[in-house]
Amino acid sequence: MTDPHATDLRAAELEFPEADALAVIRTALDEDLGGPDGVDVTTMATIPADQVSSAQVVAREAGALAGIPVIAMVFDEVARRLGAEPLGTTTKHRDGDVVSKGDVVATLSGSTQVTLVGERTMLNIVCRLSGIATHTYAWAQRLEGTGATVLDTRKTTPGLRALEKYAVRAGGGTNKRMGLYDVAMIKDNHKLAAGSLSKAYAAVLAKFPHVPIQVEVTTTQEALESVEVGARFLLCDNMSPQLLRETVQAVRATGEDVELEATGGLTLQVAREYAETGVDYLSVGGLTHSSPILDLALDLTDG
Repeated sequence: MTDPHATDLRAAELEFPEADALAVIRTALDEDLGGPDGVDVTTMATIPADQVSSAQVVAREAGALAGIPVIAMVFDEVARRLGAEPLGTTTKHRDGDVVSKGDVVATLSGSTQVTLVGERTMLNIVCRLSGIATHTYAWAQRLEGTGATVLDTRKTTPGLRALEKYAVRAGGGTNKRMGLYDVAMIKDNHKLAAGSLSKAYAAVLAKFPHVPIQVEVTTTQEALESVEVGARFLLCDNMSPQLLRETVQAVRATGEDVELEATGGLTLQVAREYAETGVDYLSVGGLTHSSPILDLALDLTDG
């Protein structure tokens, strides 16, 4: 596999959510150790406090990386808890890099206790984020040249949204809304409760005039009605490729500048067919709720 965007610029553009990562790391360590003052009973019983080791974080399979800053952050937090010196950490790859099986992702040196106590917490987070990046990268590659972009959704692991959406960016995807607060999405239940699509749209516009509004549609007629009331961002839900193409053509024919997104039951096998209908986006909940981990390992290289 090649590395499509392993540059300093790309890493900077990703905007790693450091504060969110630290909160997750501390929660994960508390969970593993039994609280802020907990211990790894095996490591503390078998490894002398003054023992030092070298170690490598190694890719056991090919994929895209995300969460590399977490490596040093985990071991720094463990060192702080143990009152030990921080590990020396050297990263060999950046978030967004695509690695091959056997590639060394990072090297560590220092306290063996710190290394072993933090090992699983570090791997749990970085493997999870890299799995999302790898899955997203596959979608981005499949859509290349179509003009369509893959988006994530709010179907994230509770407490991990900022990190998981970061991983989507690392894999070449784009974030949609972060939550219920930054984009209004009028779905079928909102239309039903408000009395109609137009009433729901007018109500959101009146109460939150500066918030972008997206309207979920399931037919061409509903899409045109949404454009007529002022909507400029449509979510085309569970449409067949033929219906989606007809809807895109009808909306484009209005002459309005409308963004169109396809969603519902999308898979890699049909991704390009849907993208070639002319939509701007394909949103895929599976990027965050169904991505397998990328298998990484931490191996001691000496005692």
